[in-house]
Amino acid sequence: MHADYPEDNSLARVRVGFLPLTDCAPLAVACRLGLDSMNGLALQPLRQPSWAALRDRLLAGQLDAAHALHGLACGMQLGLGGPQCDMTVLMTLNRNGQGISLSPGLAAQRRDGASLADIARRLGRPLRLAHTFPAGTHAMWLYYWLAAQDVHPLRDARCVVIPPAQMGAAMRTGALDGYCAGQPWHAVTEEQGCACLVADSAAIWPEHPEKALICRRELADRQPQLASALIETMLLACHWLDQPDNQEQAAAWLAEDAWLGVPAETILRHWRAHPLQAAPLRFFDEGRVNFPDPADTLWFLRQYRRWGLWRSDGDRDIAQALCGTALYRQAAERCGVALPESGRRPALLMDGQAWPPPKTGADLAETH
Repeated sequence: MHADYPEDNSLARVRVGFLPLTDCAPLAVACRLGLDSMNGLALQPLRQPSWAALRDRLLAGQLDAAHALHGLACGMQLGLGGPQCDMTVLMTLNRNGQGISLSPGLAAQRRDGASLADIARRLGRPLRLAHTFPAGTHAMWLYYWLAAQDVHPLRDARCVVIPPAQMGAAMRTGALDGYCAGQPWHAVTEEQGCACLVADSAAIWPEHPEKALICRRELADRQPQLASALIETMLLACHWLDQPDNQEQAAAWLAEDAWLGVPAETILRHWRAHPLQAAPLRFFDEGRVNFPDPADTLWFLRQYRRWGLWRSDGDRDIAQALCGTALYRQAAERCGVALPESGRRPALLMDGQAWPPPKTGADLAETH
């Protein structure tokens, strides 16, 4: 890979929000390796307490861009749970790497062969579960996982929103039966003995999109060179991260209090191979991770309609408008990153459904 570096010393300051999760690693790497300055930027990483806080600061213009749930950008675009704001998904930052944990007692019942539906019935009350944002990826993984096992997420469960770093405290008090979030928080609750990982998100949807680099569409439209430089910077960081020899160094940086504030060994615990891991956390995979694919966005829009969060039409047009494919192409070509082939192979989801369906994939491929 290569990048064209500015010849002058002027750097554009970019305030980038993030949450303390293993998959914020591209932002940490870009800053620690100086990849931002090589592309004419001065990244200012700003840790946020919750996805709602990150959303609100994006809306208020206090953040220029963010490491964010793919579904957060979709929710902001649709005005779900807050003001509507036109957004752009500049690139996908990672795929896979999330999970679902249950209390040790419920996890033991699953290991003994009980179905999730039977476990829920034995409780005599709805399952108490948490995710991280109403329109976010974790909510949709959790809903899909429940429904695929004959547990209705709206009738048979009571799902609440909790910031990922607070999941352990809720599990320790018994306020929750389980939760869906990103790493390293499953590793943390395993170490604390209050939860056990029971499902890997890649088993729900292999190679699913997770975090994205997002910004308000106004910024992408008015400052396309800055947006393109930001994509280039993160592509370089993602490429560096996918080299196995670099994981320990990345984990050491993430362990610092300004980022995650947990031991590097805990961060690496589920970054490396894990018995439940259907596919590894990927940041680059020869560029296959990073294209902002409208088919990915369309999946979230269809799930919102499935669960009554959104009832309008025009989902394909929205998906295409939300994804900054032209900006990504420009940045990828400058970095020497291969662009995806049209008509990608559908993935088989845990309930046997294929995504994208052949017709949908072909239609959306025209925008690539």
